[in-house]
Amino acid sequence: MNTPHRAPRVPTKGERTLRPGKAGSVGALDAGPSRRAGGLRTWLEALPRETRDTLFLLAVVGWVALMQVAHLPWWCSALTGGVLLWRASLALRGSPLPRWPWRLGLLLFASAATWATHGTLLGQDAGVTLVVVLLALKTLEMRARRDAFVVFFLGFFTLLTHFFHSQSLLTAAGILIALLGLLTALVNAHMPVGRPPLAQAARIAIGMAAMGAPIMLVLFLLFPRISPLWGAPGEDRGRSGLSGTMRVGQIAELVLDESIALRLRFEGSPPPQSELYFRGPVLSAFDGVEWRPARSGFPASMALPGELAVSGAPVRYEVTMEPNRRPWLFLLEAAAEAPDVPGMPVRMTNELQWLTDRPIGSLVRYSAVSHTSFRHGPTAHTLALQDHVALPPGYNPRTLAYAQELQRTHGSGPEATPRLVNAVMERLRTGGYVYTLEPGVYGQHTADEFWFDRRMGFCEHIASSFVILMRALDIPARIVTGYQGGELNGVDGYWTVRQRDAHAWAEVWQAGQGWVRVDPTSAVAPDRTGSLQRLRAPDGAFVGALRNINPGIATQLRAAWEALNNTWNQWVLNYTQGSQLDLLRNLGFRSPSWNDLAYVLIGVVVAVSLIGAAWTLWERQQHDPWLRLLQRARARLSAMGVDSADHTPPRELARRVQQRWGQAEAAQGVAQWLLRLEAHRYARPGDHLPNLAMLQREFRQLAWPRKDPV
Repeated sequence: MNTPHRAPRVPTKGERTLRPGKAGSVGALDAGPSRRAGGLRTWLEALPRETRDTLFLLAVVGWVALMQVAHLPWWCSALTGGVLLWRASLALRGSPLPRWPWRLGLLLFASAATWATHGTLLGQDAGVTLVVVLLALKTLEMRARRDAFVVFFLGFFTLLTHFFHSQSLLTAAGILIALLGLLTALVNAHMPVGRPPLAQAARIAIGMAAMGAPIMLVLFLLFPRISPLWGAPGEDRGRSGLSGTMRVGQIAELVLDESIALRLRFEGSPPPQSELYFRGPVLSAFDGVEWRPARSGFPASMALPGELAVSGAPVRYEVTMEPNRRPWLFLLEAAAEAPDVPGMPVRMTNELQWLTDRPIGSLVRYSAVSHTSFRHGPTAHTLALQDHVALPPGYNPRTLAYAQELQRTHGSGPEATPRLVNAVMERLRTGGYVYTLEPGVYGQHTADEFWFDRRMGFCEHIASSFVILMRALDIPARIVTGYQGGELNGVDGYWTVRQRDAHAWAEVWQAGQGWVRVDPTSAVAPDRTGSLQRLRAPDGAFVGALRNINPGIATQLRAAWEALNNTWNQWVLNYTQGSQLDLLRNLGFRSPSWNDLAYVLIGVVVAVSLIGAAWTLWERQQHDPWLRLLQRARARLSAMGVDSADHTPPRELARRVQQRWGQAEAAQGVAQWLLRLEAHRYARPGDHLPNLAMLQREFRQLAWPRKDPV
């Protein structure tokens, strides 16, 4: 006989534990021959249900925690893994769970380690660390079904914390696997009798998820969108990418970051590769080591004006930008019109950088119009330009001496600026300078080392040394950072700009022209800015093997994956408030508002409810009408004091009616009707009997006896 089974549990201290070697014990199942005879699957199937269910739940919890490993302190991952393995060992050996001093000690250690790591027990990072540890520790006191339920729902909550770090398609797929695993464990815990297979629980869980999918889709499309409660964290390490400052010469080796910064889709033909400059922060203040945005000492009335004037054909495009925790929008140089960013006010600085009113913590999509032919900045010399020729004293003496030599050769003053710029660019082209990602650490005089000693570096070394030399020549100059280039994804037609495309170039001021872009890196490494063959990170072993077998297959697979991920970004992550209103416009609303959205949502809910009610009514109609008629008769008799079970046949009901009311005319009529009802079901073919519709009419016309017999 099957007995009720409670959720995953191990014997407590007061319970008898099976010893190794006894028939049916856990110890006997651990024997090597049984594993070898039937394999791992047979061994798992032979485990007691409680042990099997516990191991399955521990595996799901381990998957939930594994997805967080990259964002957890090392001690948290080690502690979580150790606790789960310990709990699995206890389940396999049938040993009692650890006593409360052990659990309390581990909890205190985890709290102290969290405080030491994060400096607090509150906040996003510390909170996620504690939640993962508590999820693992809770498995050490999982004795009854209610303890298992706590683990289930704590696991569901932990799944949500994954979105703190990533909302990518890969993360969503991992969360879906964990969700189905937790649902399977939850369904299995509600099947207390016998030993139902996990596959059966998994089928029920998948069916539940499938039935909930339409509701989820409706809520996703129509429920009012709110701003995300979290941002996307970033790292400021020695990796390619952008930051608000540029510290020159402190990175010995640059690691290329392959992550995507933004995706673009152009209307019509895109500009040439050499003109794809996406403007970011402009750095004008230099202290000898680090470049920062300028903080002019001049009053606002004397600040350096932008004075942007565009010409030529406009370039229209749409950008999908990954979160960067900065208020920066990257636009193709130069945009005279504000980009259309749903729900975000934007502004342009005098340095042509576009900013939002808050850091961008989630995926954002905006459309923009740019011109690759433009002029900006004052055309006549102003006092504010003095900020762009300032150099700190005591730095780069050889560069300053070289500047004097250039002035003696090519002249000085505004009219000599083009000649001086060309001379420096020619030196970069012909002077043996090399573009490298491993320049080594520079010393105090970074420009001197670049121009005369090392003659190597990446874009920040080249741009910084160029601007320092320009300022030494008394030419206003500054550094512009952003992204340059990109690559076309042949699968979906989007251009992909990666963090490895982060770039630094220079702008020099020329009389009558304003600020003019000069990219000194293009003189050292033309392929860096003018070729589709971009910088690439080293391939891993698998990708390298694919390239050796088929040079194009790795690129095609990568393009297909990024196109799929881009589709996820466009249709899911970037489904904003504006997208909801656009949906209403497509449904026929001329000027949709949030009230319209609420009306549509209510209408859909009502329509779905009516459809569900109609389905229920239809399904009821599909049941056996003979059984429904018998049930009506049974309910009527029950109200009159004649009790019966669901399996009581009509003949027995007729006998009980006659036994209760005797030969009363009404009782005889009911008894005869019940007998005809039974005959309709079980009569031989060809017998002349009333049809079911006639029996239903007779039922409504029956004269029922009084409740109490005379």
